[in-house]
This record gives sequence, C-alpha cells and structure tokens, in this order.
Amino acid sequence: MAEFDESSTESKEVTAAFEQSPEARPAAITGEETPADLLATAFPAYVGRQVREAARLMRQSADGGHTVFCTMSGAMTPAGLHRSCIVPLMQRGMIDVLTTTGANLYHDAHRILGYRIREIAPDAGDTMLRAARIIRIYDLAFHEDVLLHTDRLFAWLMAKEEFQRTMTTAEFHYLLGKHLHEIETKLGVDQHSLLATAYECGVPIFVGAPSDGSIFLNAVRLRAALGEKFKFALDGNADVYAMAALQWQAQTEGDTAVWILGGGVPKNYTLQGEPTLSQILELDARGFDIDVQFCVETVDNGALSSCPAGEGHTWGKVSAECVENASAYVRVDVTAIFPWMVHALLHGGRRRPLKRMYDRLPEAVAKLDADVGAQREKLLEGVFETPRELR
Repeated sequence: MAEFDESSTESKEVTAAFEQSPEARPAAITGEETPADLLATAFPAYVGRQVREAARLMRQSADGGHTVFCTMSGAMTPAGLHRSCIVPLMQRGMIDVLTTTGANLYHDAHRILGYRIREIAPDAGDTMLRAARIIRIYDLAFHEDVLLHTDRLFAWLMAKEEFQRTMTTAEFHYLLGKHLHEIETKLGVDQHSLLATAYECGVPIFVGAPSDGSIFLNAVRLRAALGEKFKFALDGNADVYAMAALQWQAQTEGDTAVWILGGGVPKNYTLQGEPTLSQILELDARGFDIDVQFCVETVDNGALSSCPAGEGHTWGKVSAECVENASAYVRVDVTAIFPWMVHALLHGGRRRPLKRMYDRLPEAVAKLDADVGAQREKLLEGVFETPRELR
C-alpha cells in the first residue's frame, strides 16, 4: 500500500473539504412529501443526485432572474409534454426563448383541429396499422387523415398575404401563433397550443432545421403550385444573427441559463449562439451561466446530443463558472423525469414576470449591430485574402 503523509498541507485540505461534504442520509419516505421535498432529501447519489442537482439549478435559474433558453427535441408534442410542462412554464415566465423542431410544432396542431393522439402498444402490428392508415410514434398513434387535414391548415395560413415575404423562423412562428391563437379562441379550446401560447407570452420560437418538417413541406407545396406568386422564404443568416442577438442582450443585462430537453439540432442551434458571438463576431461573450441537460445519449460517442457542459465550455458555449458550479447532465428520457421537475419548480405558485423576448428582438438586433459595427474593420481583416495555408 502506498504511503501517504496525512500531515501535509494538501492532505489536510482534502480531509477538511471531505468532512464538510453533505452526508448521504435520506429520511424515510412517509407519502406526505411533495416532489420538491423528495428531490431535496431522497436523491443523494448516482443519477438521482444528478436529478437533484438539475432541480436545484432550475430553481436557481428561475429565482435568480436568469434569461432561460430552452431547447426541445424528439417527439415531445405527440407525447403531450408541451401541454403538461412547456406551456405552463411559458405562462409562469420560466421560459424566455424556445428552440425546437418543425415536427413538434406541426404535430401540436393536430389537437387544434380536434383530432386525437392515442396510446397504443408499441408491438400492435405495424403492417396491420399501415393497412388501416394508422401512423405510429412508438406507443402513440393517430390516423393518417390527421396529417392531411393539418397540412391544409398550414397551407391555408401560409398562403395569406402576411406570409409573403422573407423572415426569420422566430417571425414565422410568431405569425403562425397569432393566427392559431385567434382560431383557438374562437373554437374555445381548453388549452392553447405551443405556438399560440408563445405568441401570447412573447416567447420567440426558433427552429434550426426548418426544412426538416411538415410545416415547411407545405411551403414547398405552395411554391410548386403558385411559383413566384408565393414569396414566403426563411432567412438563415438573419435567424442565426437574431438568436445570437438575444443571447448577447441577455448576458449584457444579467445571467443566462439553458435548459436542454434531448439533443439534436435544437441543442446545438441554441448553444452555437455563443461561439457566433465570440469566435465569429469577436465579441467578449462569456457563455451560458447555467446548463441543465436531460438526454438519453452516452457522453462518449462524440455526438453533439451527448455533449456535457465541460465539453461545451471548450467551444465557448458555457462559462467556466458554469462548468464548475452550475451544470448538470442527467442521462434520462425527458418524458420520464421532466414533469416531476416542473411540478417541483412550480409548486407553491412560483412565477416570474414575462420578459417578452420576442418583443425585444428589434432592440437586441440593433444592439448587436452597433457592437459589431464598432469593429467592422477588424472583422474584415484578411477576409479577401487567400488563407496563408493555401498560398
């Protein structure tokens, strides 16, 4: 056995720190606890402690006034996670900016039209389901007609005059939300859709890969049918710039947090705002102050979906302080844990004033324009010269 000098300064410091660490001693569960109580007392180790830390950081985000950027990937609206979690969080002022997929926004619209998504067995028999024109998403299903009627809804909306221009995904989803809010109000729905709620609360919704989803497929349909008369288009440059502008404004005014539900494009599209600011626009951006992730991916496969805060810090996406004290990577299916996290966060009536970041987008873009303009010559240095490695 190796010899250790317990009298050394280093050993004493390690021992002192160890003896100050919390004791793993959960109390017996009585059945009277709230989810918040259990998260605080009954999860001392392993993935359980990661869950506890994630809950703590979500509370810190909310109570600390952080601007919260949330990402959501996977088939979450068919599963109803938006109804149980995302919509209430928006309405309580807990989510300020959302990035998701076009598919999530598309499938949310099925319920607006009165169609049902039903729970089925995942081994129900896919060939028989196809013969009956029933579409399956693991253990959820709906009739194929639902897609056709939803397509007509979005095609009808996108053919309107308001949409006949070039815009960002945030502007596009704001306009869709505006129209859907009017439709849902007339129909007397029991709960507004994700797009309508975001419109109502001033939460911008970004989609990093808009062409990968059925809403955009209906733009393809209209362009094919109408040709040049259909003038709708999405501006990728302006979209990336708008996301970066919101992050720049938020971090110059206070602290920022990112809550990541799943991985994929929504995760990277949001996180890349920071290297856009620091690496590309050469501004002194510090990265997110809090990073909370719920993802099923292992962290050793090189995929962006599994990138934890420490790896993200090497890209400038989160701050050093975040890595050391304010990050959690919980390897778990989002649907298995996030409703509990939301209950714990909202228990007791926790609420924040709406930041209405969509309304502030012009202001944020103008600020970034001014700060970039102040160093325009620096940004253009060498741009028109052949890279020295190729000379």
